[in-house]
Amino acid sequence: MKRVLLFLATNLAVMVLLSIVVSVLGVDRWLMANGIDYGSLLVFSLIFGFGGSILSLLMSKTMAKWSTGAQTIDGSEGSEQYWLVQTVQKLAQTAGIGMPEVCVYEGAPNAFATGAFKNGALVAVSSGLLQSMDRNEIEAVLGHEMSHVANGDMVTLTLIQGVVNTFVVFLSRVVGYIVDKAVFRTERGIGPGFYVTVIVCQIVFGILASLIVAWFSRYREFRADAGSARLLGTPQPMIAALKRLASVESGGLPDSVKAFGINSQSGLFRLFATHPPIEARIAALQAPR
Repeated sequence: MKRVLLFLATNLAVMVLLSIVVSVLGVDRWLMANGIDYGSLLVFSLIFGFGGSILSLLMSKTMAKWSTGAQTIDGSEGSEQYWLVQTVQKLAQTAGIGMPEVCVYEGAPNAFATGAFKNGALVAVSSGLLQSMDRNEIEAVLGHEMSHVANGDMVTLTLIQGVVNTFVVFLSRVVGYIVDKAVFRTERGIGPGFYVTVIVCQIVFGILASLIVAWFSRYREFRADAGSARLLGTPQPMIAALKRLASVESGGLPDSVKAFGINSQSGLFRLFATHPPIEARIAALQAPR
């Protein structure tokens, strides 16, 4: 219920904010004078902005298992799997959340958590991570992922993505209308200038929006690292796990779960990275509190 209320409140806040912005700038009057119902445009933007994000969140567990080939385990498969399930259960109890589905998949060292609900999440680790880390380090990684679940990071990131998507859809179309009328001089309906401008603006605004989403994703990682330290009572296992990750080539994850992995390649531009540099994460854990 709390998450439903948060979703509704976020939608309402976005509608109010956009309404205030277009009113202050006088854009609403210009749009209405040109026969464009900006209220309908706003509703359209909300549906398409949040719709995709919410649908992805609701399907996240199914898509994660499908894209990685992750298999659910119950601990009866062997001693290592039994320990893994028991450790997740212990961490879930400590974090005050329901027992998540535990999965293992074949791949280079990595792990991730996903799911729309705190008490019905999924936590997965790769075979490479199980082979390259000792149990203290694996437990720290699991603590990191369980902290993502306990913090509600999947839902929060979805809401942020939905908000920026709404702004991208709405603003790109407003600019499209303005350019089509003022530059291309389309008098009736909408012309090709609208469509060209919308495509260009969605690309440009989408890039700017991804900076916001990436910043929050990096912030979450620091918070999940600190959460692992709290769950285990010491930051040392998480520091050791991060150092281990720095010494091996971590596995790439599908886009659907990349932001929720324990580590991700930063790529060409760090501003677009979903994870901070490992050195910065270690330094944050080592900082006096």
